[in-house]
Amino acid sequence: MPPVSYRQLLLDIHRPQIPTLDNFVVGSNGELMQHLHGLAAPDCATALYLWGPAGSGKSHLLRAVATAASQSRPVCITPAATVGERLDVPPGALLIVDDVAQLSPVAQVALFRAFIAARPDRLALLLSGPVPPLALALSPEREDLRTRIGQCLIYEIKPLSDTDKADALQHHAQGKGMKLDDAVVQYLLRHGRRDLPSLLATVDALDQASLELKRPATLPLLREILN
Repeated sequence: MPPVSYRQLLLDIHRPQIPTLDNFVVGSNGELMQHLHGLAAPDCATALYLWGPAGSGKSHLLRAVATAASQSRPVCITPAATVGERLDVPPGALLIVDDVAQLSPVAQVALFRAFIAARPDRLALLLSGPVPPLALALSPEREDLRTRIGQCLIYEIKPLSDTDKADALQHHAQGKGMKLDDAVVQYLLRHGRRDLPSLLATVDALDQASLELKRPATLPLLREILN
């Protein structure tokens, strides 16, 4: 058998997972998740703004909500950077705009008009951004849009604690029928990449290397993969 390339193994296995509400690790975001599930209901007219730094899971959640809601209502999902002069949203739809900090001045007007149409057209809105509404860099003449966003339900995505990540890694390993020692988990948290998708991908690579080499998934094998 040819030697295993651990770097290639990590690259091959690290495929983006299909985002769903079920495969998002909730951590301290339980209340937020309840509201996101509610947006799928066709009679929901909630406006919600969620914020957090890059890698916190905003895009995952927006795409997951879009998939869930599309079973029961029209869904319009768009990156803010691609919004033009108007947002064509059918009545009763869920409008999702990712990263409103990237809205052009013209697009800011379009989103404000969507807020105006929300009540008569029974729209729900789900917006994301990197910072709270007061810190968004909007056009000076668009303080009315900032006010509208500020009137949404506002949630900061709470980062996962190391305990949350450790639990997620153990749950992932158990689902693969894999025994993962606590020492392996702690080493991963100290020396691996900190985002959960990368940590899960490393567990997958460790599992595959263990099977190919017929070696247990222990700390020495993990060190070989990471180094």
